[in-house]
Amino acid sequence: MLHKIDPGKVGPFGEPMEEAVRSCVHCGFCLAACPTYGELGQELDTPRGRIVLMKEVLEGGLEMEEALPHLDACLGCLACEPACPSGVEYRNLISPFRALAEEERSRPLWEKVRRRLVSLTLPYPNRFRAVAGMAKLAGSLAGRILPKAMRPMMELLPSSLPPGQKLQERYEAQGEHRATVALLAGCAQQVLDPDINVATIDVLTHSGVEVLVPRGQTCCGALSWHVGDHRAAKDFARRNIEAFPEVDAVITNAAGCGSGVHEYPLILKGTDDEEQAAELAARVMDISVFLEQLGGPGEIPDRGEEVTIAYHDACHLSNGQGVRSDPRRLLRRIPGVKIVELCDAHLCCGSAGTYNIDQPEVAASLGEQKARAVMDSGAVMVASGNIGCLTQLKVHLGKLDDSIRVRHTIQILRDALKGM
Repeated sequence: MLHKIDPGKVGPFGEPMEEAVRSCVHCGFCLAACPTYGELGQELDTPRGRIVLMKEVLEGGLEMEEALPHLDACLGCLACEPACPSGVEYRNLISPFRALAEEERSRPLWEKVRRRLVSLTLPYPNRFRAVAGMAKLAGSLAGRILPKAMRPMMELLPSSLPPGQKLQERYEAQGEHRATVALLAGCAQQVLDPDINVATIDVLTHSGVEVLVPRGQTCCGALSWHVGDHRAAKDFARRNIEAFPEVDAVITNAAGCGSGVHEYPLILKGTDDEEQAAELAARVMDISVFLEQLGGPGEIPDRGEEVTIAYHDACHLSNGQGVRSDPRRLLRRIPGVKIVELCDAHLCCGSAGTYNIDQPEVAASLGEQKARAVMDSGAVMVASGNIGCLTQLKVHLGKLDDSIRVRHTIQILRDALKGM
């Protein structure tokens, strides 16, 4: 049975979606920026083509099933936004459309099971750790008995899970008190690399910042929102609005989380919580931006060594939040550090939410390209500001050149402060 989206269900999304469609002048500047167009080579797999498809479906001129394969292939990396001379806010169209489409589309049973498994595990650190631990224990057997569509989940797991880190609710500032912040701890990050949060707290407290870790916080909801689960995204957003207190800033150290919270006003548009969503979004700040505004973390010991670091722009930090220079400036504060840029640096690494799971072939191709770009840069280390990117880089560099270290920007800064 073919489906269409009922215009009556568009609701409060109508205005931002209409504005995005109307703003597009079909100039094609977005084509060169789009990773999936580079991979798939079809006009309908470009932001311009997808905008036309969504417009036609919404207006009733195209059956939804004809558009979905091209829309499902979209990374949601938002590289089209800074490339667009007309200022099209593509995010205001693709995510709401997916939410509307999800209510009408039909999926095969195995796909429903896979999506349900992901939604019940990834946003919940304890569940994710338990499932990941069982999968690692099962080893190669799990790889053989799992359906093919679910095997990419296994490939993303590290060879051994790092021990969990139980965070306190409050960490005192060292020396003169300069600010009080609250930390959004993330979900998958707490399982795959919990040291990122530890490093964040270490650097902040060293810099005279008191850090609160609200107990009531949850997943940011970005994973749910970007795959069309609007109900779950709203629930996560409301719980975080309630959990986070009035502080100088709410700190994120995962690009996807920061970008996700900035979308709370859209997720909760037309509800009684829209104003509070906007207030929280206005206080959310990436750790690199906050530290640069603070004037840096203080004096960093000079170890008398030169280190070449490649910096990879996480899409939802550079495109989603417009943060590009601050992480680089932070790293350049470390004596002896040389930052090198990657070839085709604007291209996504292929890890966008659940894209590795939903579109494994395209994700793997983009991941390998990014890993080769890092290798060609001559760097001994690559830095980024998002757990998804770091995981993707580790997987693909591990296959090609495991001598290159993969670290979060804040981990490198913490190590430099401690003379490590």
